[in-house]
Amino acid sequence: MTMTESAPSVPEPDPALWGEPRSKSVTWHDPIRVASAAATLSGLEFLTAMRDGRIPAPPISRLFDFRPVEVSRGDVVFTCQPDESAYNPIGLVHGGLLCTILDTAAACAVHSTLDAGVAYTSVEIKVNYLRPVRVVEGRPNRLTAHGWITRPGRRIAFAEGDVRDDDGKVVATASSSCLILA
Repeated sequence: MTMTESAPSVPEPDPALWGEPRSKSVTWHDPIRVASAAATLSGLEFLTAMRDGRIPAPPISRLFDFRPVEVSRGDVVFTCQPDESAYNPIGLVHGGLLCTILDTAAACAVHSTLDAGVAYTSVEIKVNYLRPVRVVEGRPNRLTAHGWITRPGRRIAFAEGDVRDDDGKVVATASSSCLILA
């Protein structure tokens, strides 16, 4: 195919076979304003304010419906209520959602230890998927992600995390490292 050629158009799937298309609406607040507020608070103050609804959640949290529910220095817990919009092609919640909430929990555990004006970013994450996750209509589908510091540092901090289903079974674990941007 040359640069001027376009790919052939793909017809829409037949609703008689697949049902009507479904949709999801997501709204969020200006993430740059939220980040500006983060720079004026310690990590623990910022995450506590987010948990309490005084600071809006970032867009990714709104997209995947996860939120902080417990925050202390070096230890955070998020919950997530996945829906079928997070499914992969084989009918399971996509591992990317689990990785995202594990990255969030582990990195926020690091963030909770930082002073005002000190930022961080994930450097590496390793995820182990232990059980499939499905959305089952008529039963609770909440996931709980717990992140905790394993080794604080001035330049690199290390954290771990796990995700559990509503039955308390671990569905995924992670180890993570974050670069401290002082």
